[in-house]
Amino acid sequence: MVSYDALNYPYASRRNVVYGKKGMVATSQPLAAQAGLDIMKQGGNAIDAAIATAAALTVLEPTSNGIGSDAFALVWVDGEIHGLNGSGYAPQNISVEKLKEAGYEEMPTFGKVPVTVPGTPAAWAELSERFGKLPLTDVLAPAIEYAEEGYPLSPTLAFHWKAAYNKFKETFKDDIFQNWFNTFAPDGRSPEVGEMWKSPDHARTLREIAETKAESFYRGQLADEIDAFFKEHDGYLTKEDLAAYKPEWVDPIKVNYRGYDVWEIPPNGQGLIALMALNMLEGYEFTDRENVDTYHKQIEAMKLAFTDGLEYITQEDHMNVSVEDLLSDEYAEQRRALIGDEALQPEPGEPPRGGTVYLSTADGEGNMVSFIQSNYMGFGSGVVVPGTGIAMQNRGHTFSFDEHHANVLKPGKQTFHTIIPGFLSKGDQPVGPFGVMGGFMQPQGHAQVVMNTVDFHLNPQAALDAPRWQWVQNKVVKVEPTFPDHIAQALQRKGHHIQRTLYPNEFGRGQIIWRDPKTGVLCGGTEPRTDGEVAAW
Repeated sequence: MVSYDALNYPYASRRNVVYGKKGMVATSQPLAAQAGLDIMKQGGNAIDAAIATAAALTVLEPTSNGIGSDAFALVWVDGEIHGLNGSGYAPQNISVEKLKEAGYEEMPTFGKVPVTVPGTPAAWAELSERFGKLPLTDVLAPAIEYAEEGYPLSPTLAFHWKAAYNKFKETFKDDIFQNWFNTFAPDGRSPEVGEMWKSPDHARTLREIAETKAESFYRGQLADEIDAFFKEHDGYLTKEDLAAYKPEWVDPIKVNYRGYDVWEIPPNGQGLIALMALNMLEGYEFTDRENVDTYHKQIEAMKLAFTDGLEYITQEDHMNVSVEDLLSDEYAEQRRALIGDEALQPEPGEPPRGGTVYLSTADGEGNMVSFIQSNYMGFGSGVVVPGTGIAMQNRGHTFSFDEHHANVLKPGKQTFHTIIPGFLSKGDQPVGPFGVMGGFMQPQGHAQVVMNTVDFHLNPQAALDAPRWQWVQNKVVKVEPTFPDHIAQALQRKGHHIQRTLYPNEFGRGQIIWRDPKTGVLCGGTEPRTDGEVAAW
């Protein structure tokens, strides 16, 4: 075989937008995109394709998500938008007091403690039941096939898999982590680019989820296996926690940005942050994207919105301010007034008191789905239930131990959630689904993609290709390798602490599908920072 490095790209390349009419799937893994499109060709709709793609991604990109993930969806059907919150709760048997007694001073990153109830299998079943056309057994068949027969690793996937393995082998010493290595490093190492990997355990679990419409996961055999594993390791998650879980249909929230409605899932997700930033930014006129003033105002607005989000966002009925107040024009004006010529040190305002996979799908009938699911922080908790392939998420890591903080850990509570699907519409017409995955980069990516589209009229691929920035903390802003140097220097002179990073994958991985309301033609873009593909029909 010819020798080459699949991660070495010394020359700039260009990806064109993709057009289709009958169906389109955009996601971070080519085989998963094709799986979703195959389901549409078998008679499924955009919802079936989204579920098929999402299930396939638990096998094809386990570095970002798994069967033990949470999920959120925005679904456009028959002229209406619907929101599904598929995020799970903290176990009933956990509390700040218990963890402090056990010697913890804060929520740990890995292991049994940050594991919350996975919402993804139930979200698949709920979407299928309400909006799907094909049986769940058909929809999950591609994922099961890849798990049983295996597939060759793509370049970005292999890079992250190796990075996780190298980290885990140094830090995971407890026997609770052993099955992670059995599952994801069966040969005593991480698989390489182009090397085959399969997991019969994943296949068996996905088949049981399909055949029982996820009942086994929450109230059957799989629930018993999860319960037994956590009991063996003195964990907190129980089959009673699983049995009590059900995803929630929610009313999406929005702001109108220059005539376009930008939709997000309401808290506990951080989509509210993107909307708060856009609310502030609508008070300015932007004509030139590659302008230091444009970047400065974007960064300042995002800093203020993010600082508020970290202060106030948690499960909505535990918030001490309302979403409506945070999105009010008056509060946007109050926060916008703080933006000057120099970088500010952000602090929470006083409103009036009143590492993830993303995919987009659309079909020829006008149905569209913006879907996201994640284990959080790559492979998640590092805990894999033996014999199942279920990698449990570590979403509970974002809980606070501070009793006075809105996001303090409580039994049965949803935590501040980083994963957010986005959707754009104008009037009564859908424009389409979009998203940028990647932890706390997500609302920042959403705001940048929306502005690239609405303010600067970039096509879906160019809107994703454009260089990104990421506010980190205080005045620290990271920029990616292709970010213009003269603008980075000008931002530094304004008081921003600019850090250029070598790795573009720190800046999220996005997908976009836009629909022409007159012709129904679909136009998609996918992320150059990952192994992405737009599969069209």
